[in-house]
Amino acid sequence: QVQFVESGGGLVQPGGSLRLSCAASGFTLDNYVIGWFRRAPGKEREGVSCISSSDGTTEYADSVEGRVTISRDNAENTVYLQMNSLKPENTAEYYCAAGQVCSVYANEMIQGIVYKYWGQGTQVTVSS
Repeated sequence: QVQFVESGGGLVQPGGSLRLSCAASGFTLDNYVIGWFRRAPGKEREGVSCISSSDGTTEYADSVEGRVTISRDNAENTVYLQMNSLKPENTAEYYCAAGQVCSVYANEMIQGIVYKYWGQGTQVTVSS
């Protein structure tokens, strides 16, 4: 059974940090591009970061560049998203997904086509 499970979300104060994890079972992560996405209340789902399967090339949305690091541990079949200097506007449900193209700029419709497996999401709330 294919499963993709995110964890690590929670409530954090502005300026704080969180590390999100995305653990896969039933398939091998290193065959896929892995992306992190988020959906804020009332907004379309947007790309945050992605990492390629071949050489580990990464891509970040402009809004998180310098504050977020994506990494993968193929031995553990897990991908991580380290988020630092969090802001209230980073509050959202965060999702990981496995696909074939690393791009943080694809709209939600294209995301659904390009990314095959999706996790259930983990909530990140940045508030004092």
